[in-house]
Amino acid sequence: METVLIYQDEKSNEFWKIDVVGNSYSITSGKIGTQGSIQFKIFESPEECAKEAEQLIRTKLEEGYWQVEGSENLIRPHAMNEEEFWKLLETAKTMGIDMEEQVEWLIRTLSGRSVREIVEFDVWLHSFHYASCQSSLWAAAYIILGGCSDDSFDYFRAWLIYAGKEVYNRALQDPESLIPVLEKLEDYEYPEYEDLLYAASDAYQEKTGRNDDDYQELFEQITGGLLDYPEIELDWEQDDEEHLRNRFPKLWERYGEYPMG
Repeated sequence: METVLIYQDEKSNEFWKIDVVGNSYSITSGKIGTQGSIQFKIFESPEECAKEAEQLIRTKLEEGYWQVEGSENLIRPHAMNEEEFWKLLETAKTMGIDMEEQVEWLIRTLSGRSVREIVEFDVWLHSFHYASCQSSLWAAAYIILGGCSDDSFDYFRAWLIYAGKEVYNRALQDPESLIPVLEKLEDYEYPEYEDLLYAASDAYQEKTGRNDDDYQELFEQITGGLLDYPEIELDWEQDDEEHLRNRFPKLWERYGEYPMG
């Protein structure tokens, strides 16, 4: 769901756009004609997300904003759009024999782009990483890996994003859809991809000679600051094998006794 509002008077010429997707939303705001800044937030359920989004829209309307149709003529397009993000990942997978070589290509490629594009790539990566922060997916990763810490879940979700748009979207709806994807992995491959999470920062450092702290400061300036990840309230217990088996019978049959970890 996309809602676009504007506010115009003698001193102001602002837009405010909210995109709600499942249990997360993104807000883009700024002066009309600019790219604006982006903020994200993720919730434990789509219902909670929709409720807060509706409240934010009501608040903006009360402040004097009004709704318009579409944002094409209001917001300058970002150089790194969603299509380009997924295309880069797909191309990277053809640029090396393993993920280490592939991420090196990705870093080199990003370092040849503008700083703005590097950050926008990272914004897309963060947004999909946020949206996949779900209890059900964590339970699936726990079965697949034979245990899954906070860090492992971060790296698992990075691998999931790298697996591609279709695989990613299907897995959020049905984690058991990952079985054929996992079965295609080589013996030396593992469904975690920590390096992908740092690709944009590494590209920035390679391009500018500056450090990660400088990149993080720039990232927050451009995006308006991403909110911290929420505390996920898990609806499963690690030692409740019966629940996990019943919840994901296909995953349990394949990985319950012989996990990949």
